Amino acid sequence: LVTTGLDKICRYVIPKLYSSGWNDDQINEQKTFTDGRIIVTGEKYVRKKQKRSDFLLKYRRNFSIAVVEAKSAYKNAGDGLQQAKEYAEILGLKFAYSTNGKGIVEHDFITGKETDMECFPTPDELWMRFSQSEGIKPEFAERFLTPCNNLDGKTPRYYQEIAINRAVKAILQGKKKILETLATGTGKTYISYQIIYKLWTTR
Repeated sequence: LVTTGLDKICRYVIPKLYSSGWNDDQINEQKTFTDGRIIVTGEKYVRKKQKRSDFLLKYRRNFSIAVVEAKSAYKNAGDGLQQAKEYAEILGLKFAYSTNGKGIVEHDFITGKETDMECFPTPDELWMRFSQSEGIKPEFAERFLTPCNNLDGKTPRYYQEIAINRAVKAILQGKKKILETLATGTGKTYISYQIIYKLWTTR
């Protein structure tokens, strides 16, 4: 068994997440979330490198809340922050973290601030910060966080999860008109079904 520097540093990150209250169901390690962009040149094409986060943190099964990039111990804790921020923007997340296994740097998209910290925020702390910024009332929280119907073994892709959650959030906020625009082949029927399922399940 050969371990890389990143494998070793990830072993230090996971205990830090555990100590802040995150569990295995909430920690997605080495999570690939894109297949890689296709570039067409003439009659040929090449697929670019997949995008993969070191850690994707979920508050609930179908609600991602933060991304963490891990760097080697000899690097600065914030060296992976730009990449974490890029991934967070793609995934529609408000919190991005970079760590070298010792220090941690947070970028909060809600406030625009970057903060050095010794430990990760707890899941409930991040949810509180997110829900307050998005105006999700406590009485609507469980409705918003109701998981999708995954009985067929299929889980939403990252952009589908974003679309589902944004639509349900808008409905809970009392908005009467909602428009979601997605490209052909991105699963609009699947997204519509999951929105209906979540609303019907929570009445």
